Amino acid sequence: MTGDSALPDTPRTSGALVVGEALVDIVVEAVGDASEHVGGSPLNVAVGLARLGRAVRFATDIGRDARGDTIVDRLASSGVDVVPGSVCDTQTSTATAALDARGAARYTFDFTWNPPVPTVAAAGVRVVHTGSLAAVVEPGASTVSTLLAAAAEHATVSYDPNVRPSLMPDTEATRERIAATVARADIVKASDEDLAWFAPGRDPLDVAYEWSRSGPALVVVTHGAEGALGFAASGMVDVAAPEVRVVDTVGAGDSFMAAVLDACWSLDLLGAPRRSHLRAIDTGRLRDVLERAAAASAITVSRAGAEPPTSAELARSSAR
Repeated sequence: MTGDSALPDTPRTSGALVVGEALVDIVVEAVGDASEHVGGSPLNVAVGLARLGRAVRFATDIGRDARGDTIVDRLASSGVDVVPGSVCDTQTSTATAALDARGAARYTFDFTWNPPVPTVAAAGVRVVHTGSLAAVVEPGASTVSTLLAAAAEHATVSYDPNVRPSLMPDTEATRERIAATVARADIVKASDEDLAWFAPGRDPLDVAYEWSRSGPALVVVTHGAEGALGFAASGMVDVAAPEVRVVDTVGAGDSFMAAVLDACWSLDLLGAPRRSHLRAIDTGRLRDVLERAAAASAITVSRAGAEPPTSAELARSSAR
């Protein structure tokens, strides 16, 4: 990276609002042993932002049950505030992965999505983030769409499609909704796999470039171990992934997303009044943002589970 001086800090009095699913992943081994882990891409982004020192509120849909309590405990331990109405008289959603003898997984889902409608203007929200199932599964997807339309007057809108084909509704309708949400967003992060699903047979980078011309100020494409690319009006930036021993890749993209938002926050590029400044980001600062995000993702893959870094861990990594 260029160094910490390239990412000046800004006052952290305003916050982030993340809206999306929280669920419990149930992993069933071939021998029958089962383990449970808190999951959900938006939840991981909320935790990632909070660990980087940002004030975060999280609107979700979980039940008043043991699994819901586990989710609330994880959010609280990371400093994330749960939006009132997120815990209700339903059953907490689950994703069950049944592993065969080779470790291949067969997934089944028990998923519902009907979140509360949090306010944006009154809470001093600087960025609103959503993604994955939350933006495409009804009835909650309509709530999210309405929220994003209102949020754009006050906040930066951030979106990660994080496609989950086995749970997405009708394919073409889902693609149309993703395209509409991309056009509404200021910052979009997608994996090359997301883009390949969205536009089969096309070069993912061509799709990302088109997305960058449809509305967003910044479109980022992650390529796993091959690094990431960012598209802005000033040009395209390509960064390598740091070399690291990979334990697993769970939550790597979510840590990347959180770190992109944190870096843009430190550059004072978030919030509706700063929208023109975000659009004018130069390639040098864009590289700083992407390298910081790549460093956060590398820390996450170096340990088991979706465990994003703290600001202190990321600072130590950047200083090496």
